[in-house]
Amino acid sequence: MNFSSEELTTSNLSQLQFRLDTLRDAYHHGVTPRQVYQEFRRRLAAWADPALFIHVAEEADLEPLLTRLESVPPTLPLYGIPFAIKDNIDWEVLPTTASCPAYAYHPSKSARVVERLIEAGAFPVGKTNLDQFAAGLVGTRSPYGTPRNARGPQWIPGGSSAGSASAVAAGLVAFALGTDTAGSGRVPAGFQELVGCKPTRGWLSNQGVVPAVRSLDCVSLFTNSVAEAQVLLKLLARHDPQDPWSREVLPRRTSLGPSLVLGVPKKSQWAFFGDHDYEKAYETVLEDWTRRGAQFKEFDFEPFRQAAKELYEGPWLAERRVVVRDLWPHPEVFHPITRKVLEGTRSFLPEEVFEAGYRLKEIQTYAESLWSQFDALVLPTAPTLPTLEEVAANPLALNTRLGYYTNFVNLLDLSALALPGKRTPEGRPFGFTLLGGAGADFQLLALGKIWETSQMPSWGESVLAVAGAHLRGMPLNYQLTERGGHFLQEARTAPHYQLFAFQDGQLLKPGVVRSSAPQSTSLEVELWDIPLAHWGSFTAQIPHPLGLGKLELSDGQWVTGFLLMPGYEGTLQDITHHGGWRKFLDRRNGTD
Repeated sequence: MNFSSEELTTSNLSQLQFRLDTLRDAYHHGVTPRQVYQEFRRRLAAWADPALFIHVAEEADLEPLLTRLESVPPTLPLYGIPFAIKDNIDWEVLPTTASCPAYAYHPSKSARVVERLIEAGAFPVGKTNLDQFAAGLVGTRSPYGTPRNARGPQWIPGGSSAGSASAVAAGLVAFALGTDTAGSGRVPAGFQELVGCKPTRGWLSNQGVVPAVRSLDCVSLFTNSVAEAQVLLKLLARHDPQDPWSREVLPRRTSLGPSLVLGVPKKSQWAFFGDHDYEKAYETVLEDWTRRGAQFKEFDFEPFRQAAKELYEGPWLAERRVVVRDLWPHPEVFHPITRKVLEGTRSFLPEEVFEAGYRLKEIQTYAESLWSQFDALVLPTAPTLPTLEEVAANPLALNTRLGYYTNFVNLLDLSALALPGKRTPEGRPFGFTLLGGAGADFQLLALGKIWETSQMPSWGESVLAVAGAHLRGMPLNYQLTERGGHFLQEARTAPHYQLFAFQDGQLLKPGVVRSSAPQSTSLEVELWDIPLAHWGSFTAQIPHPLGLGKLELSDGQWVTGFLLMPGYEGTLQDITHHGGWRKFLDRRNGTD
């Protein structure tokens, strides 16, 4: 939402999208970082999920940062951008727990990535929940509880960076830091319709990060858009002499040729474990890329599958025990599933360790050979999205399935970018991942922009435009959310509609009518995606004289929207000049 100086009110801030571009615009129109922090606290209270953050920063904790920002113009690249930190990454203000209270400590300094973000003007708001010691892809292995999936509370949030993904998806922060060893920065992005950037190993500093598998760990980024991920990666991707695992990375080419060639596994190697809707969603992604002019060629996925087995059956699993060895004599401090996973490690003979290294080197050579044939590989981010109930009944097997397309990536020194696809018919989020070699990060981001540009403007038949009581924060919004509906974006109608207020019993309601003459203003609406399976029960609740029809947006597209049906005989008050129902109510109630 964009602001003019006379529109800056607390009510407006509640509608402000926490994104880099919208926040930058708000700051140039007089909003302050302190107001944004206070709005974060209001949203966090309204979100009411005690498992989301392990620690939340108080205003006093942020006073030095807020005071500094108040003393300088809003020209820093991340001026006043609120972000969240996965609680296995140090911030000197709050404890680090790695989701294990017995392990908790108060760091003497912040992780280098946190320092760089603060130097760029961003401010942290807290430490998010995770699968204990980053050991899991489900997001349910924490003594602090399970963060809510912002796209549907019945589904797992994905892990291990569960809280970081949920904080961004819920609109509480503009971006979040996660980590990724076997998919922890990609699976939660896929399950919550975010961009998940898993950089080339060693390009972002791991100084101040609690290791999971130290030789493989990466700091990852959760954002709402590819452009935001690109901004953050450019700020953070640099060598850190304080991190022995940091390295200089030579970026691969970022200019894409006229013929885009993408790799896809042989169909016989696809695995969706009976989830036919997820398989169809993957096929839809491939079809959409084909419409963008991409050509697909098959590659042999079996070497990647063999590499993935090394992560949990080879000596790298034993590496997970290094960080917890002092706690190992005290089994009560571990989450039961985490303990069970780590108990699966065994001692490896020296010969076995070297043999595993030889096998991995052969697969790395195979993977490197692919980049002369493909601009990127396109894989599902995960083969299925289970419910909380399903994971509770079968925690180990389902977690293993979720890593089918992710576990091998860091072992093979690949870069990865997770992107949202289209939802399944029942409304489950689906995501896919672009893979490239080491240093291909910005090439993947360029491809991600192609995808994002082609997807965002084209609204499908499941999209509904709402203009009144179904807006966020309004009395009937629950009718959308309880059916799995999720907010897409704010929009405006074409300037061909009038907005009326009318009395229906004790309730004042809005009605949109297409006008025969152009109007001086367009109307504010919100676009929501409603699972097709729930449209019947939703439309059954719409009372006369309202109905659904086609509504033209300012960009020329037509979507389904609420309209006032012909033949209404009551009194209508023309409120078109207000530009929207929310502004009409604000001015009527004296809050604007």
